[in-house]
Amino acid sequence: MSLVTLLPFIVLIGAMFLMTRSAKKKQQAAAQMRTEMQPGTGVRTIGGMYATVKEIQEDTVLLEVAPGVHAVYAKNSIGAVLDDAEYNRIVHGDDSDSTLVPDDASSLTDGEPVEADAADDVAKIDLGKKAEDETVAKEAKSAETKDAKADGESDAK
Repeated sequence: MSLVTLLPFIVLIGAMFLMTRSAKKKQQAAAQMRTEMQPGTGVRTIGGMYATVKEIQEDTVLLEVAPGVHAVYAKNSIGAVLDDAEYNRIVHGDDSDSTLVPDDASSLTDGEPVEADAADDVAKIDLGKKAEDETVAKEAKSAETKDAKADGESDAK
């Protein structure tokens, strides 16, 4: 057989080797993360629930999902062990590094009040039915004038 025929098989075997090696590294890192877990640390389960570790057994973990609410989970269901700052930021909303968003928009104007005169310069638009009513009235008056001319009446003064 020629080298050209064997080349696709060699590439496929090499790719499979690299993928399995990568998967094994991820599994080892996850297992090490779970063994380093200690009571009091914040975790995220693979389902996306955040909780605090209370007790660690051989294959299970007791998690406090809310104050006074405990649940037993398999160790393999822990997706990530979080550091205290990240856990508090996500769960409690404690984010001392971020800037606070004000309750009102006063800080967005750089402390300069908007003058009332600037708002008066803008032409006001009436969105009511006034213009439509005027059009209907003009059409009715025009129709009356046509009827009067048809009856022989004259508009001459």
